[in-house]
Amino acid sequence: MLRVDDLSYTYRHDDRSETYHYDLSVAAGEVVGILGESGSGKSTLLDLLSGFLTPDAGMILLDGTPLSTLPPEQRPVSILFQSHNLFEHLNATQNVLLGLHGKTHGTPEETSRAKDILASMHLETYADTPVSRLSGGQQQRVALARVLLRDRPILLLDEPFTGLDPSTRAEMLHLVRELTTQHRLHTVMVTHEQADCDAIAGRVYRMSEGKLNLA
Repeated sequence: MLRVDDLSYTYRHDDRSETYHYDLSVAAGEVVGILGESGSGKSTLLDLLSGFLTPDAGMILLDGTPLSTLPPEQRPVSILFQSHNLFEHLNATQNVLLGLHGKTHGTPEETSRAKDILASMHLETYADTPVSRLSGGQQQRVALARVLLRDRPILLLDEPFTGLDPSTRAEMLHLVRELTTQHRLHTVMVTHEQADCDAIAGRVYRMSEGKLNLA
């Protein structure tokens, strides 16, 4: 279980401050949706979970183990952004392998696993194809394959499917749901779209007036 207990963070400006408060839980194999307007504090939660921000108070726990003091590189977290951060001159396999050690090559075992993950996403025929030649949906599949190769139990989704056409978006949401269940991930999805939450989220929280509450 991923738990966020009494977590708070304050942005301090010259003439004012903004404090956000978070409490939530995410079971293994569950997708939790986070709704809210732009600037409401949704992405701040992801930054706190991933270690890019340090909370003022509260705890982040995974199966009872505190994560709050760990630096980002030691956290069991992977993030899928709207901008998928792929290198378009590299092929799909090379982009997936970058998720392990920041290198475009791996051991024979790592390369084989990367190609197996691509195959599980119906991209086996594109393993050696530069991602610049892939569609938007295929590129997001490559980015998701890179997340899976990292094999970390917490998956954070920051509006990753914005800009995809409706059918591709629905396909990607379904894939996230399947992968979350199959790999027992703790998935937190930030989105503006209620429909995304309706499609795959077991529970939905909403950021409003600086506080996260069950919707």
